[in-house]
Amino acid sequence: MTHPIDRIIYIDNHLIAVTKPAGLLTQPDRNTDESLINQTRQWINEKYNKPNNIFLGLVHRLDRNVSGVVLFARTSKAASRLSKQFREGTPKKHYRAIVLGELKEEHTTLVHYLRKEKSLRATVFPRETPAAKRSELSYKVINSLEKKTLLEVSLSTGRFHQIRAQMAFIGHPIIGDVKYGAPEPLPNQEIALYAHKLVFSHPVSNEEITLTAPEPKTWEQFKL
Repeated sequence: MTHPIDRIIYIDNHLIAVTKPAGLLTQPDRNTDESLINQTRQWINEKYNKPNNIFLGLVHRLDRNVSGVVLFARTSKAASRLSKQFREGTPKKHYRAIVLGELKEEHTTLVHYLRKEKSLRATVFPRETPAAKRSELSYKVINSLEKKTLLEVSLSTGRFHQIRAQMAFIGHPIIGDVKYGAPEPLPNQEIALYAHKLVFSHPVSNEEITLTAPEPKTWEQFKL
């Protein structure tokens, strides 16, 4: 088992934040126990010689294909307060993405309406549609090279597959994201999207905390 020992971003008595690699589930599913939350729990167990029934609260998650910052709560009080923040949408979520093509606008805000389908895919509509939720993101171009563009993306809403679906809808799917129109996959179920930065209020001190994950090593191939 791979431990997230070299992926710890932040830790105190209330919180632990780690960098999730692409291809690893945030939480276990019916088919596997291999997940970020279980690896993190095991790391705490070994690091601090804690019992196996360590509390670790899941307050948000990333898609399996996506890497980057994931925050866990180490107490039930912290979990409750952080979950409230994420429900209310107060944490600021910033992503980096490499998309296909060169974008006409250097920075803009996209507003669409997304509907999650039973096929675990999001359908995008340009205007209000029954069962579709308003979805807003802003992006700015960091660099572009050879029909690829590196973007900084900020979410105003947190919808299912939001960045993936909205970027594909405007004709610029994320590299490796064959579900949303990329021509070919990347290894290890990765897509070129990672949770770069998370800003939130500490659940006990109320201090503003900014967590940043390094760019995935696999991105060196894109030379952006």
